[in-house]
Amino acid sequence: MTLSDWQNNGWLKQQASSPEEIRDLLAKADRDIIEAEKKAISLDWRLAIAYNASLGCATTALRASGYRMASGAGQHYRTIQSLRFTINPDSELIITLEAICKKRAIVNYDSAGTVTETEANEAIILAKELRELLTEWFKANHSELLKIK
Repeated sequence: MTLSDWQNNGWLKQQASSPEEIRDLLAKADRDIIEAEKKAISLDWRLAIAYNASLGCATTALRASGYRMASGAGQHYRTIQSLRFTINPDSELIITLEAICKKRAIVNYDSAGTVTETEANEAIILAKELRELLTEWFKANHSELLKIK
């Protein structure tokens, strides 16, 4: 399967990005990583913010590839899965990100105070790793989008 196949399935819309959009998306991911590291924030929120940073990285790669998620259910899931077609990280990273997504859903919708410090730290480490992989991927594949006019 490819991103083009996803577009044909109606899961994605083709839409070009710009250096300005990429700059803004990267800034949001970087901000979320910084915020997630703040010890004054609850572990639940630290995990959720780190997850947002990771999701932002996946979104940025998708946008740089010329696609945007179509509206509808499953956007987070598909955004995470799209990493396989963009930066192509180790499959363990995607599996871990899926687990963090599930934990985030629990603390957002069902049960507060269930995130451990280990889980929050793992989410932050993953977000940082994904951000580094994204930077390298941009340098190799889309350096033109890192240039701001």
